[in-house]
Amino acid sequence: MSQNGTAARLGTEPVGRLLMQYAVPAIIAMTASSLYNMVDSIFIGHGVGAMAISGLAVTFPLMNLAAAFGSLVGVGAATIVSVKLGQKDYRTARQVLGNVVTLNVVIGVLFTIVTLAFLDPILYFFGASEATISYARDYMVIILLGNVVTHSYLGLNSVLRSAGHPQKAMFATIMTVVINTLLDPLFIFTFDMGIEGAAVATVLAQAVALIWLFRLFSNKNELIYLQRGIYRLQKHLVSGIISIGMAPFLMNLAACFIVILINKGLKQYDGDLAIGAFGIVNRISFLFVMIVMGLNQGMQPIAGYNYGARQYHRVNHVMKLTVIAATVVTTAGFLIGELVPELAVKAFTSDATLVDMGARGMRIVVMFFPIIGFQMVTSNFFQSIGMAKKAIILSLSRQVMILIPCLVILPLFWGADGVWFSMPISDAVASVIAAVMLYRQFKFFKQHPAPQL
Repeated sequence: MSQNGTAARLGTEPVGRLLMQYAVPAIIAMTASSLYNMVDSIFIGHGVGAMAISGLAVTFPLMNLAAAFGSLVGVGAATIVSVKLGQKDYRTARQVLGNVVTLNVVIGVLFTIVTLAFLDPILYFFGASEATISYARDYMVIILLGNVVTHSYLGLNSVLRSAGHPQKAMFATIMTVVINTLLDPLFIFTFDMGIEGAAVATVLAQAVALIWLFRLFSNKNELIYLQRGIYRLQKHLVSGIISIGMAPFLMNLAACFIVILINKGLKQYDGDLAIGAFGIVNRISFLFVMIVMGLNQGMQPIAGYNYGARQYHRVNHVMKLTVIAATVVTTAGFLIGELVPELAVKAFTSDATLVDMGARGMRIVVMFFPIIGFQMVTSNFFQSIGMAKKAIILSLSRQVMILIPCLVILPLFWGADGVWFSMPISDAVASVIAAVMLYRQFKFFKQHPAPQL
């Protein structure tokens, strides 16, 4: 998007400077996105009650499932746009933009219809009880009705970032956080809408941001913009988008199934409040995960462009810098989770039992946090350069090959502790697999250097 030089500088400016320029806005945006989810939890926890936190946590698998379809389109399209800009194929980049709009509408509508038709059975399957089902249902009905808005907003924002406008993508995310934070207390307390008010605030905030994104992409003076003839789905583009987006799709799909297993295990051995404790721990730890995802988003257009331009030395360099930064972030999460978990959990609830459960769970979950940044960056790296199969292997190694078996087996011997300890164990093993795959890829780059441009 923008002028030709905006994309071209991805292949010429110093890699460290580019990573800062792209990653900092993305980090701010992703941190804001994490705070966006935390704000809902905090207002619900203090404004509705401890059991409402558990009800909200029950919806996480369904939210992950919705995110899976959103990432299938958004991430796949963003990667293709970056590579096509590196190849100077601007016409195809515009067609990808149009296909993103159409795919998000089609998938969003179908997802909403199917899930609303079977919402109660789905929520019970995800771990809801008679005490939490009403909270989960009230929240998800509104979220699902706004699902097309959510998908479209996330998809267009991903393309905007990859097309050379990380600051504007950051602004869109911050916009949703600010609006949501202002509307949450209004709908929850002033209008006395409870958990439904939090859902309404979420959808309205995303709708405002989506309108702004459509306005940006309607500017015909830009390199990539919305125009006639680009909305018809093209088989080769859809196939490419889905192929590359399959890695984050499967990762989110696995996350959905994993949260189901976690919810069911905690409910069986510790009751409904344990699900709420996991919900809080998940929100806190996700803040650091989202910062790493911001680093990944900053790396993605740089790695994608230079891979498309066959400048492997720059691909190598941006990967190494991103791993270092990610490790610093996850180590900070480790220290907070081990040293002051009670303080973090109390931000969400004043219920003493829930605070104790959450603090203990957090200490366990962050046990191997210093190394998961490396694993996350490695998976995103392969995705960024279009190596979908390797990205899928890395994405599934932690969640399907390791974590799911642990969640099935360990609780049989350790009860609720088996559920909690499954998470750090899978982090450690998956990081080893990532290290081996990355070493082999770097070895290839070293043996096949492209001319320094």
